[in-house]
Amino acid sequence: MRQYGVMSVAEVWGTWDEERARRYACDVHCPEPAESWFRGTTVRAPRAVVFRWLCQLRVAPYSYDLIDNRGRRSPRVLTPGLERLAVGQRFATIFRLVDFTPDEQITMSIDDRAALVAFGPLTMTYAVSTLDAGSTRLVVKLNVGRRGDGQWRAARRRVLAWGDLVMMRRQLQVLRSLAEATS
Repeated sequence: MRQYGVMSVAEVWGTWDEERARRYACDVHCPEPAESWFRGTTVRAPRAVVFRWLCQLRVAPYSYDLIDNRGRRSPRVLTPGLERLAVGQRFATIFRLVDFTPDEQITMSIDDRAALVAFGPLTMTYAVSTLDAGSTRLVVKLNVGRRGDGQWRAARRRVLAWGDLVMMRRQLQVLRSLAEATS
């Protein structure tokens, strides 16, 4: 089912061809990215549980807390009320919620000025879909940069793709473990 072709692991980690061919909400909010990256994992928990853990990204990044969360540990229990989403809410410190569909997807864009300088424009969708009775696919699509934004930014994205893979891989592993422990 997996097939990387000419794309690097940093661009397609953990995802399947059909997942990469699908359209996501980030494609509406960032229709002409310079690049699209994908990350995915299978979670042995119902879709609603996985989605609820994605709502926790409002308060913490769930990756390497020493780096991403100023050393504070991301909560290991669900925070009441975080499932009540509204466009414009802050997510993971540097993002704003731009779109969501309950129990299906959360889409956010970087809006923090320092993060925009460091990373460039980035809009991403976290999508959940039922795989079978007890499992969910969690796929993230990131639309990065703007088409035609130059060689320097393209080179910067090559490095950013690998750094993002390390951080997001950890994030998805932590969220997967927490969702599986909850269900």
